[in-house]
Amino acid sequence: MAASGENLRINPDRLWDSLMEMAKIGPGIAGGNNRQTLTDADNEARHLFRRWCEAAGLEMGVDRMGTMFMTRAGTDPDALPVYIGSHLDTQPTGGKFDGVLGVLAGLEIVRSLNDLNIATRHPIVIANWTNEEGARFAPAMLASGVFAGVLDLDYAYGRTDSEGRRFGDELARIGWVGEEDVGARKMHAYFEYHIEQGPILEAENRQIGVVTHGQGLWWLEFTLTGKEAHTGSTPMPMRVNAGLAMARIFEMVQTTAMENQPGAVGGVGQVAFFPNSRNVLPGKVVFTVDIRSPDQTKLNGMRTRIEAQAAKIAEELGVGCAVEVVGHFDPVTFAPELVERVRASAEKLGYSHMDIISGAGHDACWAAKIAPATMIMCPCVDGLSHNEAEDISKEWAMAGANVLLHAVIETAEIAK
Repeated sequence: MAASGENLRINPDRLWDSLMEMAKIGPGIAGGNNRQTLTDADNEARHLFRRWCEAAGLEMGVDRMGTMFMTRAGTDPDALPVYIGSHLDTQPTGGKFDGVLGVLAGLEIVRSLNDLNIATRHPIVIANWTNEEGARFAPAMLASGVFAGVLDLDYAYGRTDSEGRRFGDELARIGWVGEEDVGARKMHAYFEYHIEQGPILEAENRQIGVVTHGQGLWWLEFTLTGKEAHTGSTPMPMRVNAGLAMARIFEMVQTTAMENQPGAVGGVGQVAFFPNSRNVLPGKVVFTVDIRSPDQTKLNGMRTRIEAQAAKIAEELGVGCAVEVVGHFDPVTFAPELVERVRASAEKLGYSHMDIISGAGHDACWAAKIAPATMIMCPCVDGLSHNEAEDISKEWAMAGANVLLHAVIETAEIAK
């Protein structure tokens, strides 16, 4: 069909301008963004996105988790929508593209279809999921998790940030508690476009990552309890040092991940010492171990080993040890028919591509539990993400958005 031929493209300048305009909201301190979920900056970004969508003729719906659904009507009232989703919230020191690229590329798809006067049989819906990052309220992918039925709404509302503020209260404060029941919507298919957040595509000089699988994850929050004591006057044999136990557990996590190569990672990115004073041995240390693998057996085996060895390390030092799961999802196999559609679109458009496994968690991981889903990735400079120096090129952004355009049109079906 001529309308879906190789000449069909998005407007790269418009997409890039939208990305740069959104990046002005919640600026970081080093060129990136700090637009954490349910902050005033998040609220401002939502309103800007809403204005853009309504200008493009989209109708907004919002569910009780605050997720925004912007709908372009299809010609068949009985056809289920094709969803394009990602997120506008960022890490505290986040970049301008993580998540945002996927949301605004979805908007650009709609704008391009409008420009070309192309109607689709299936509606197209752009989703801005609430709290994908999990930086302020753990776990990550919170709203999509409730949508998929793997997390409870009351549980989500009760999550607290580092200052004790509840998710539900902050959602109400910024005015984004919607009326829709979470998960009531049905999907024909789900697409998510994202930067890779890793170095593979750039190193292999490929423009498109065809995402076949997503790694599974465990976030294990450890609380180690020792005894606060003066660092100068407490004899070494008499110390109950939670910090020392933490250090040994860190090393053990590293060893566990390395001994499960290839296809496994593990590390710690968040630690809190109490009382966190220079000359006081910590009475409590709280940290989260992040382990991931696309192999279910390997992932669960790592968890079992880490929990058992951490308990042994703590016991040997007389330190209390408690662990709580604060995040989890199983490895994901994305819908083969949609993966092949992405691959075919990249080939049709002449873009270099390769199959890739997503190392990070995304809302698509939960969407895949309830509908056919897949992802498209573009490279990022030096594989850097969750960092204000995160960067992509306009050409990379355009290539992935063009592949997304063609894959969505094939799935939503041009109206006859």
